Amino acid sequence: MKLKVNPNRMELMRLKKRLGLVRRGHKLLKDKQEELMRRFWSMIKETQGLRLLVEERLMQAYNTFLFARMEISIEVMDDALWRSKRRVEIIVNQTSILNLRLPQFQLEWEADKLCPVNWHTSGDMDVSLNIFKGIMPQLIDMASKEKCIQLISEELETTRRRVNALEHVLIPGICEAISSIEQKLDEAERSNLARLMKVKEMVRR
Repeated sequence: MKLKVNPNRMELMRLKKRLGLVRRGHKLLKDKQEELMRRFWSMIKETQGLRLLVEERLMQAYNTFLFARMEISIEVMDDALWRSKRRVEIIVNQTSILNLRLPQFQLEWEADKLCPVNWHTSGDMDVSLNIFKGIMPQLIDMASKEKCIQLISEELETTRRRVNALEHVLIPGICEAISSIEQKLDEAERSNLARLMKVKEMVRR
């Protein structure tokens, strides 16, 4: 990017000061990019392990649920599921990392309540429901981490574009402008020196 500047010493000083600020900003953004990348991959690894665990537990719950379904009718199952339902609430908090606000989901269960027992259900139904209940906090935690990964990924892309713009466009443009002004000032100084020497020669004659 070629900057349009006036070739004078005031402009040269201004550009050198601006170059210093831009380079400091570039370093800060580069450090931010590296820290975001570190947190991104760390969270990816955590989420991968958590996802494997959740998928394994879900498979167990579905298999047990299938066995229960084969032993009882749809009406009995619907009644059992209705009796076992509980209200849950997801509370969303936020934490700030490198000026990036990330969500943290927290699960709150309704207090346990006594329900009439349905003796027609099988033990597999209870096992399945307990597995589903047990993995709910992990599901919410996984959702929270995956949302954070998405937000960090978007911030990484924005930061990367800014770093590239400074590194490949703005900083080279300022350096080119500084070099151009210095060359023109040097040429002007040499021209003035040549005129002074010529004047001295004329005076001596």
